[in-house]
Amino acid sequence: MTRSEEILSKKSYPKKPVIRKLGTISCNNIVETTPIVFRGELYRFEVVRRKSFTSACAGMATRWHELDDDPCLRFIHVRTNTSTPLFAEKHTFGFPIVVDDTMYVVTGASRDWGADTLAFFRSDDLIHWEKYTEVHLPGWKIFNMNIAKMGSTYTLMVEINAPEEECGPRPFTFRFLQSADMTSWTLTPSECVFQKDRYAGSPALYTLEDDPHYYVGYLEAYPGDCYANCIARSADLIHWEYSLLNPVLMYDEYEDKKIASPFLTPEDRAYINGALDINNSDMELCEYLGRTIIYYSWGDQLGHEFLAEACFEGTMKEFLTGFFE
Repeated sequence: MTRSEEILSKKSYPKKPVIRKLGTISCNNIVETTPIVFRGELYRFEVVRRKSFTSACAGMATRWHELDDDPCLRFIHVRTNTSTPLFAEKHTFGFPIVVDDTMYVVTGASRDWGADTLAFFRSDDLIHWEKYTEVHLPGWKIFNMNIAKMGSTYTLMVEINAPEEECGPRPFTFRFLQSADMTSWTLTPSECVFQKDRYAGSPALYTLEDDPHYYVGYLEAYPGDCYANCIARSADLIHWEYSLLNPVLMYDEYEDKKIASPFLTPEDRAYINGALDINNSDMELCEYLGRTIIYYSWGDQLGHEFLAEACFEGTMKEFLTGFFE
């Protein structure tokens, strides 16, 4: 079915869930973050540079992969704005998931972009971490990643730009692995792929109870090197339904540049005010106290990147299904 046929086949159309942008909370290039609830508290998972990104860096224009100090991981306790100890030295990108009151993290086992090995860590207290398994995919270049559970199966979605036979001629794209125990992972068949015909970045993967769909948040490229978050879904990881209400988040300098953190200095605020905003990317969600928490990045995708917060006044089920039903 063509896009025109899909639109004409609809008897009624969904109303786009209302997202309220709260504003910028950080300007130190820590932008690919994940909100997650652990033991009743809201945290923000971050990938940072030990020296460059753990102190105030307003005005820094150096891109992530041009820095020479080692990346590592941490969690920020949102209510107190305090950090857990850094862990996973020389690991890049990552994603957390809570399983049976234990925090698991998957990350790329490389200090550089484009890992061919995934490392899996777990912790009961966010302080002491055990690396308990690795997955090797020789010849692959893996960037961001996400995990979601449907029934008894965990699905790991990875953003790749190599090998070409897996990602297509216009990377990036998303491929999938699955596991029953978060330890032994099997690569799905090659037809299980998202948007192989054109760019797809900023992967996010969600599942809902009693819903057969995998919901994928992704970054769509628009003319003029501009980017916006969009959403699609699939029941088999092969055939994809794109929301008629895309994009989910579009850049808006008046909304994105609002100040949402009391910890931003006058220098930070001036830097935010003068920055170019042609990008909303890296949208990540979680549900907390009946509200959908949204973190996303805005900036120019050229080294001036900012972390912002938004919310939807409802559950994640209402939010995700609202773009389709």
